[in-house]
Amino acid sequence: MTSLLLIIIYLAFISLGLPDSLLGSAWPSMYQGLGASVSWAGIITMIIAAGTIVSSLASDHLTRKLGAGKVTAISVGMTAVALFGFSISNSFWLLCLWAVPYGLGAGSVDAALNNFVALHYPARHMSWLHCMWGLGASIGPVVMGWAVAGGLKWNGGYQTISIMQVVLTAVLIFSLPLWRKMQKSHAVKTGDDSEVSEKNPGRHYTLPQLVRLRGVKEVLICFFCYCALESTAGIWAASYCTLYHGISPERAARWASLFYMGITAGRFVCGFITMKVNDRNMIRLGQVVTAVGIVCILLPIGGNVLFAGLILVGCGCAPIYPSIIHETPINFGADLSQSVIGVQMAAAYVGTCLVPPLFGLIAQYINIGLYPVFMAVILVLMVIMSEKLHIAVLHKDIEFRTAEEN
Repeated sequence: MTSLLLIIIYLAFISLGLPDSLLGSAWPSMYQGLGASVSWAGIITMIIAAGTIVSSLASDHLTRKLGAGKVTAISVGMTAVALFGFSISNSFWLLCLWAVPYGLGAGSVDAALNNFVALHYPARHMSWLHCMWGLGASIGPVVMGWAVAGGLKWNGGYQTISIMQVVLTAVLIFSLPLWRKMQKSHAVKTGDDSEVSEKNPGRHYTLPQLVRLRGVKEVLICFFCYCALESTAGIWAASYCTLYHGISPERAARWASLFYMGITAGRFVCGFITMKVNDRNMIRLGQVVTAVGIVCILLPIGGNVLFAGLILVGCGCAPIYPSIIHETPINFGADLSQSVIGVQMAAAYVGTCLVPPLFGLIAQYINIGLYPVFMAVILVLMVIMSEKLHIAVLHKDIEFRTAEEN
């Protein structure tokens, strides 16, 4: 039962990645036929991001009411419908309309799945599952390229991914009894018959109340910084290589892809390392490797050192995201983890949306050579917040033990 459900969850993580890179790969062949400008892709991205933030914040309520299995099935189904809507759209404004369910479907499933895995599976699976997301994000452009090259146009690419999502939705619906059995099995093993991690309300806090809890502000800023760093590093790597180091655009694009390859390969390797190293030290390890990579990029040498720096930043980013997620139930308790992870996801998407454009302004009006400096500043803030989080959790544990002794 556990193995079968785990396979389904792995497929779900691949499906999360499939649509994420579609718009970027399809837009060059889309925008002219839709009567849109090249820059309008940003509008669609912002609508999707806004929907994702809203659904991330609602994920706690939805998961408590429906359970992680139903939330996952409904969300993937919404994404499938939205992708099909994209495929039949003949105007830019129709794309904007379909972007709403696209975004709403993405946030809740992300938070619900991550929390379910954090509660029920070892840390290695969290790393490998996020590696599967990278696999899905890599497959999406390949499918789109195949569709365009085969004469199906971009519409065919979206339809193909939509069909994949429909199939997965059906699998998820038929697997719902497995999710419930897994939850009951977990409750028996832990001696907890309240099932707080699935549908029992447990403790419920409003967003302002949640943010005031010890450690929550720190983890939100830490997660914001991580996603800001990852997205800025990936989006601006090629432009930095070309505009600052004079590398050809073709070669720069290949070098920039090394960052994402570093993340995907790093998460696969980190899955094995987590068998010996706890989440807290995995985060620190990732931050150290990221710092070394930024120093390599910062050095005025270029060439192979810059090449190595991009890979190292990707490898350093690899363990941070899954480790922060996986330690959330440990830091805040199983009954609060869904609430905290939902808000973490919202903070992540805010960082992804706001910070890369901010660096774009810096690159345009100051100097794109500040790329590694900008990443270093974000990394320092992330390190400070993650260490403050761990100190807050330590103090909370000490207070709890003292209260028990008294």
